Amino acid sequence: MTPVELKAEIERLHAAGFAWAMACCGRNRERAEDVLQTSYLKVLDGKARFEGRSSFRTFLFGVIRRTASEERRRAALGALLLGGGGHEPAPPVREGESDSVERLALRSAVERLPRRQREVLHLVFAMGMTLQEAAETLSISAGAAATHYHRGKRRLAAVLAGGSGE
Repeated sequence: MTPVELKAEIERLHAAGFAWAMACCGRNRERAEDVLQTSYLKVLDGKARFEGRSSFRTFLFGVIRRTASEERRRAALGALLLGGGGHEPAPPVREGESDSVERLALRSAVERLPRRQREVLHLVFAMGMTLQEAAETLSISAGAAATHYHRGKRRLAAVLAGGSGE
């Protein structure tokens, strides 16, 4: 792809890319914006190269996920070096936000899932990817993606039904 084509594809996928960055960054808007910007720079500078082995969306989501993972590791290392715990609390739900009780329960249940299950479910349900595309984005096999998908759905259903999901 030419730089002009890359830029056009990035612009076309910006909203979906931002939603995925938010999911990869624990709904932390500032961190997601930084991760997205860094991901775009990697693509536009040629540090991450689209070679056509998947769709551009799958490629871009993979870059975003890897960048978010790098940032998490960097932040955790910084926290360890500075004596912190490396974890930030989830942002509080503000009074007056439009989330319904059901939506909050679902969000809470999803946050209780293991990271990989959460990622696969987000890619499939929120981003509309196939399991194969989700596997490529996460750099895992299609079988592993299917396993995480099915276990995640089963665990989510158990948590929402009032069980522990364990």
